[in-house]
Amino acid sequence: MATGQIFSKTTQALFYNYKQLPIQRMLDFDFLCGRETPSVAGIINPGSDGFQKLFFGQEEIAIPVHPTIEAACNAHPTADVFINFASFRSAAASSMSALKQPTVRVVAIIAEGVPESDAKQLISYARANNKVIIGPATVGGVQAGAFKIGDTAGTIDNIIQCKLYRPGSVGFVSKSGGMSNELYNTIARVTDGIYEGIAIGGDVFPGSTLSDHILRFNNIPQVKMMVVLGELGGSDEYSLVEALKQGKVQKPVVAWVSGTCARLFKSEVQFGHAGAKSGGELESAQAKNQALRDAGAVVPTSFEALESVIKETFEKLVEEGNIPPVPEVTPPPIPEDLKTAIKSGKVRAPTHIISTISDDRGEEPCYAGVPMSTIIERGYGVGDVISLLWFKRSLPRYCTQFIEICIMLCADHGPCVSGAHNSIVTARAGKDLVSSLVSGLLTIGPRFGGAIDDAARYFKDAYDRGLTPYEFVEGMKKKGIRVPGIGHRIKSRDNRDKRVQLLQKYAHTHFPSVKYMEYAVQVETYTLSKANNLVMNVDGAIGSLFLDLLSGSGMFSKQEIDEIVEIGYLNGLFVLARSIGLIGHTFDQKRLKQPLYRHPWEDVLYTK
Repeated sequence: MATGQIFSKTTQALFYNYKQLPIQRMLDFDFLCGRETPSVAGIINPGSDGFQKLFFGQEEIAIPVHPTIEAACNAHPTADVFINFASFRSAAASSMSALKQPTVRVVAIIAEGVPESDAKQLISYARANNKVIIGPATVGGVQAGAFKIGDTAGTIDNIIQCKLYRPGSVGFVSKSGGMSNELYNTIARVTDGIYEGIAIGGDVFPGSTLSDHILRFNNIPQVKMMVVLGELGGSDEYSLVEALKQGKVQKPVVAWVSGTCARLFKSEVQFGHAGAKSGGELESAQAKNQALRDAGAVVPTSFEALESVIKETFEKLVEEGNIPPVPEVTPPPIPEDLKTAIKSGKVRAPTHIISTISDDRGEEPCYAGVPMSTIIERGYGVGDVISLLWFKRSLPRYCTQFIEICIMLCADHGPCVSGAHNSIVTARAGKDLVSSLVSGLLTIGPRFGGAIDDAARYFKDAYDRGLTPYEFVEGMKKKGIRVPGIGHRIKSRDNRDKRVQLLQKYAHTHFPSVKYMEYAVQVETYTLSKANNLVMNVDGAIGSLFLDLLSGSGMFSKQEIDEIVEIGYLNGLFVLARSIGLIGHTFDQKRLKQPLYRHPWEDVLYTK
């Protein structure tokens, strides 16, 4: 066990198993103490690397993250404290790995319940190699005004009340982390405060003992008196008794062993810590308190009297001139986190994104207010999800089924259309799925797929303005615009598109109104009088029928319908549907292991 000061204002630590709150509390303590450098040099998160953003005062800093203990120690050779937040299952192995690093002097093990055999091995190795273990089952320790471990001393408000931002004259050691926080406050009320405080942990075999730290405090000139808080169970306090009897401790020691109430119970009692177990008489709090008193420690008659005894001992040292006055300082204010300030109503912060279709803040995501589990439980389909996320309402089943039919009919149109061709060529170039999909999607526009949107816009405008099919078609001709949704390369008057017929049949069966579709059919009748292939195609059918879906369902206002058509919802339907086919073509080419595509020369007209 080291015999002097183990922390300083330049001490830096490696933090194992990333925990945002205790690390931020360490950095806030650093800022409070006026440290020039953060006390956390690096974070070890097994299997990860990069950086974690945290705050050092008002400045945002990036702390390196390392995948292994060895890598962290090599990157930060001056970081000699290892703070282990691993679970009890892996704490022993990671602690031993840290102890074996030449740069690590102190290991703090936060986990409770580390197997006793593992704890003994760690202790044996540490003592043989002159290293210090704090814990297991510890909250850590603090050197006032210099360095603290993890969550030691709790919140910033408590740290300020305990005056831990500057050094005092008292060395404190306890088994209990929770009682450490209490005693820091008590000591600050009746003395000039803590110089260093350690919670050795409540497990049966702590890595360092009460007497280890008292002997260390005895060698630190700034520590003028010591306070010890033990507990029933075990024999650790008796090593301190022996040190006092042998004259190894020259400074006043105020001590109390808690657990005197155990005698009130008829049977053996297990208190909070693994080591706090009432056993034989020698392990009782009463026996330990008496032994400490007999050895020369100042022991009160009860825990309630501990504060006054600490005060009396401190004041006596002041009167004797052994404790010089500690100049009081005003610590800098710690900037409040934005989330905390917003929650407390102290600030208003503008948001950066507005979302009205989904919310993932609760226990499960919601689509337009409908929990995802409800969507599954009610047997909703893809059409229902689209109605919630696109239209922000639950449309009737005939509407959502129509959407699903459109997706199925538009999913693919063979390998030769521009979108599929692009995806195939890209996949054969060795690109990934997303690249191949996007390559195909980028061809969607006014000549491929976008006709659904245009058909809906032009049919709606013509119908709403009361134009006859003749006026509509001839008006479009004068503008030099082909009527979208009319015309097909293969289909004709005598060879109708089966998809169009299926959509029309479904609408006649289920839609309350098909006025826009009937208008489109009238337009088709006129265009067929001009040419045999100017039939309604699937784009025209979907475009006109979607207008009927929106107006006939009674769930959309005129303004909403105009907005849906203008924004391009129907093009979105084609994009969604055709993505299925483009992904299929990509997988198909990769499955077939097709080579890089090169267009044949004979299919190119080379001309000057």
